[in-house]
Amino acid sequence: MSPVFNRPVFASDDAVAGKPPEPDDSSGFLWQHVRLISDSLCHWRGEGLNSAGLDDVAFARAVYEAPFALLSHGTGADPLFNYANRAAQQRFAMGWSQIIGLPSRYSAEPLARAERDALLQRVSAHGYIDDYSGIRIAAGGQRFRIEQALVWNLLDQHGRDCGQAAMFSHWRDLD
Repeated sequence: MSPVFNRPVFASDDAVAGKPPEPDDSSGFLWQHVRLISDSLCHWRGEGLNSAGLDDVAFARAVYEAPFALLSHGTGADPLFNYANRAAQQRFAMGWSQIIGLPSRYSAEPLARAERDALLQRVSAHGYIDDYSGIRIAAGGQRFRIEQALVWNLLDQHGRDCGQAAMFSHWRDLD
């Protein structure tokens, strides 16, 4: 068990069922999922992530390499991370194979999980929030505070709930 996240370490991270491939040229940088994230943001705020006229794959690559952190998780009682761009992976000190499939609750310290749950309920009720600040924890135990995070519900083309996404570019280390 990882001392920080208290989750089993799989012999192969590919053992996690339904795990999306790492974004790269062969996976099209998961452009369908990035488009879902952006379209959902546009639904709630009137504008999505800036695609700057790029085709879907180039746009998804730009988002994956962007300087802001972007993560998403699916639905369910204990939702699992299903996307994390490179900045998010670096901030949480985990590669794709470690963060994808991880229950998103493990991004917060145990004592901060009630606060995180309240945040997610607020997002569920209102569609999005753009003022979240809170303490998170990286894989090595380093604590950091995210500030002015945008968190929104993900919706498919039929308006069905697909999870939530979070984006932030402001953080400060606490340790």
